Amino acid sequence: MTESTTHVATLADLKDLTGQTLGTSSWIEVPQLRIDQFAEATEDRQWIHVDPERARQEGPFGGPIAHGYLILSLVIPMWNEILTVDSVGMAINYGLNRVRFTQPVPAGSRVRLVAKLDALEDLPKGGAQLTVGGTIEIEGTERPAVVFEAIYRFLD
Repeated sequence: MTESTTHVATLADLKDLTGQTLGTSSWIEVPQLRIDQFAEATEDRQWIHVDPERARQEGPFGGPIAHGYLILSLVIPMWNEILTVDSVGMAINYGLNRVRFTQPVPAGSRVRLVAKLDALEDLPKGGAQLTVGGTIEIEGTERPAVVFEAIYRFLD
């Protein structure tokens, strides 16, 4: 269940929401198994992620941490919880303007997304481009794991 979401009928209904928080996703757990699977899928098997014992003994974080790009990849399911536009036929990820990994995510942590609509522009052939400011929070910490600006295109 999500913490808060925005549901609108049309893209035009989003115009008044520019500059506002669209919502907060539910928490997603980041267990060691998910980290290991991401390491295999991306071939990034650095010990700080996949060797819990060595990460506890030698690592600077007291144990294994998730890959930054793993946490960033979780934006998709979290974002899908936050905004629903009934009239949209398709939504695509158009890109990222900036991403900062500001805090490591220890294995076993839970993360969630808080998303704000920074800008909304009409597209020449229909639909709209949304610029969204995102913060991925780690449960129990004040400093976020990731801060980013994403571009999404919603097509009628």
